[in-house]
Amino acid sequence: QVQLVESGGGLVHTGESLRLTCAASGFDFGSYGMVWVRQAPGKGLEWVAGTTAGGDAFYATSAKGRFTASRDNARNRAWLDMTNLRPEDTAVYYCSKGASTADFTERGQGTQVTVTS
Repeated sequence: QVQLVESGGGLVHTGESLRLTCAASGFDFGSYGMVWVRQAPGKGLEWVAGTTAGGDAFYATSAKGRFTASRDNARNRAWLDMTNLRPEDTAVYYCSKGASTADFTERGQGTQVTVTS
C-alpha cells in the first residue's frame, strides 16, 4: 500500500531554513507527481509546492522564491527546502501522492514546522 513518511520539521526562528523529506513506498514513485501541502492551526489544507513525475517544480504564490521542491526517483524521495521562514509558515506539512493541487487524499502523517518571531 501507499506509504508516505515526512521528516525534517522542527522549531526555528524567523529567517531560518529547514529541509523536509518525504520517503515514499508502495507505488511506482517515478510515475507520479508529488505535492507538498500544509495545514496551519485552525485552517484547511493548502498546497505549497510540488514536482511533476519528471522533476519539474511548481509553486504556490506563498512559496515562490523561498521554497524549492525536488525529488530523486531512484531513491523514492522528495524534498522541500524552505528558506527565509516566517511565522505564517507554521503548519503541519504533508507530502501527497499525485500532482493535483486540490486532492490530497493520499498523504503522509505530516511533520510539524513551527516558526517563531
